[in-house]
Amino acid sequence: MSSRMKVTVIMAVYNAAPWLDRSLGSLLQQTHTNLEILCVDDCSTDNSLSILQAYAAQDPRIRVLTSEKNAGPAVARNKAIAVMTGAVAAFLDADDWLSADAIEKAVMTFKSHPGTDCVLFSCIIRQPDGTDKPYPQSDFEVKSGYEAFVDSLTWAIHGVYVARAELYQRYPYDITCRTFSDDNTTRLHYYISREVRCCEGRYYYQYNPQSISNNTTISRLDYLRANESMKRQLVSLGVSDAVLRLYERQRWLILVDAYYFYHTHRHHFTPQERDYCLREIRRVWNCIDLSLLPRKLCMKLGYMPLRFSWRLFCWQEELYFGLKKLL
Repeated sequence: MSSRMKVTVIMAVYNAAPWLDRSLGSLLQQTHTNLEILCVDDCSTDNSLSILQAYAAQDPRIRVLTSEKNAGPAVARNKAIAVMTGAVAAFLDADDWLSADAIEKAVMTFKSHPGTDCVLFSCIIRQPDGTDKPYPQSDFEVKSGYEAFVDSLTWAIHGVYVARAELYQRYPYDITCRTFSDDNTTRLHYYISREVRCCEGRYYYQYNPQSISNNTTISRLDYLRANESMKRQLVSLGVSDAVLRLYERQRWLILVDAYYFYHTHRHHFTPQERDYCLREIRRVWNCIDLSLLPRKLCMKLGYMPLRFSWRLFCWQEELYFGLKKLL
């Protein structure tokens, strides 16, 4: 694979005008210059589109696509995947940025290790106070796709990487939910990879305390539907029972965590929102495959399925989280 390989960078943009100079500037300063930069404006209501068009007029490597309606980052990224021409591809969120050598470092890793399908950047989290914090990830030289998949279930490794184009084409972004479904795509890319490696190129992630994953709206429950989509895709891949057991355990832990979210924040919700939360949790509680759950986990307070009684399950969760709060 040539060190001058073409790299596609995909950027979904929605009302990102304050950050585009930083993100696009970091791409135009890359030491690896054979780039295709696909920016997809997701019906922004600020001047993001005009900024993108101005950059595209100055540099032919930038191509601007537009969405017909605001549909979220997954749909926007898939629009770019459908037309990309790079040998490998990466995404860059519109408020994030890369070190000048980031893509070059990733390309060098692909060149040195032809069996590698995913190369992780070194992820640096920019805090609201302006300080930088490395993502809490153990150093590793190489992992199998399966090992990277397992680590991604708890995000022991992060999800900012460059991957061979065929991985994106085989598994574009999951659009089950506007949020959280992109986790599925990352995990599938890792799972089907031959090798996953790291490089020293830095991806700067702008931490946003107001993001969906950090706020207290009922859209947090979308994670449950995203998990269901992931399980369906694993089944369609024909994965082993061991993988299904691993993922169903993860789904169960996330379900209990969803009840904790409801328990903690329900006083902020309307009666209709509280009803939705409970219905969604109950729906998933009913469809968890108990035969795949570890017996030891199911014996713990707070994690007992108690499938014979929804009311008793709720009582258990209230007791468990009430005791946790006291202690």
